Amino acid sequence: MTKKMALVVLAAALALSACNTIRGFGRDVERTGEEIEEVAS
Repeated sequence: MTKKMALVVLAAALALSACNTIRGFGRDVERTGEEIEEVAS
């Protein structure tokens, strides 16, 4: 469980650091949500 949470936090950090625009931010948040769903299932 701890490794999964670390992966989610890392993915979120990478997604947030990579976005340059509001539109890009929305896409990154969506991808992060998808990753969280994948890890959770």
